[in-house]
Amino acid sequence: MAQIFPSILSADFARLADEAKAVEGAEWLHVDVMDNHFVPNLTLGVPVVESLSRATDTPLDCHLMIEDPDRWAPQYVEAGAGSVTFHVEAAAAPVRLAREIRAKGARASMALRPATPIEPYEDLLPELDMLLVMTVEPGFGGQAFLDIMLPKIRRTRELINKHGLELWLQVDGGVSESTIEQCAEAGADVFVAGSAVYGAEDPARAVRALRDKASRTIAAAPWACDH
Repeated sequence: MAQIFPSILSADFARLADEAKAVEGAEWLHVDVMDNHFVPNLTLGVPVVESLSRATDTPLDCHLMIEDPDRWAPQYVEAGAGSVTFHVEAAAAPVRLAREIRAKGARASMALRPATPIEPYEDLLPELDMLLVMTVEPGFGGQAFLDIMLPKIRRTRELINKHGLELWLQVDGGVSESTIEQCAEAGADVFVAGSAVYGAEDPARAVRALRDKASRTIAAAPWACDH
């Protein structure tokens, strides 16, 4: 019921292929792309995504924290990403971009920074396969979870259920065994976890533990029972 997306931002960049294999029990592998413009950090780009897609059978979920995603997002699909997330704050034409990502064969996802409300984008939801609510400010791994995002997660889930959409609701930032149940109860069903997975002695076991906790919470959550 819950899906765990380990974030390679917290992995050893000198051993990315091995780090990807260490979490092959996860549903997807989350790849943070930062350009040092939209966010104050620089990570990796298309060539590394191409290499990763050849090195693992786990599908890649690319989170583009970059300027001009309208130009660059399709290239990540071509590089092997199975899901591409763009930030609505950076996109010039989010509906057109989501449709182009889908047309190229990947899942289209839209991300919201903590201060960006969901309500203005209600009409866009049918164009998406996933909606990402950031639970930290994008740009750096290892940040503390912002619990003030829980009401936003709830509102987003209410909108998804209102329209009867099969839309994944992802959270990213500070997700751990101590916070994942709060996110799941609020309405999230996809969880990006970096330090909580790659900082563990056994990353694969950490993935299973997080999934089990979230799945139990979702099974008892009113939003899931009504869905």
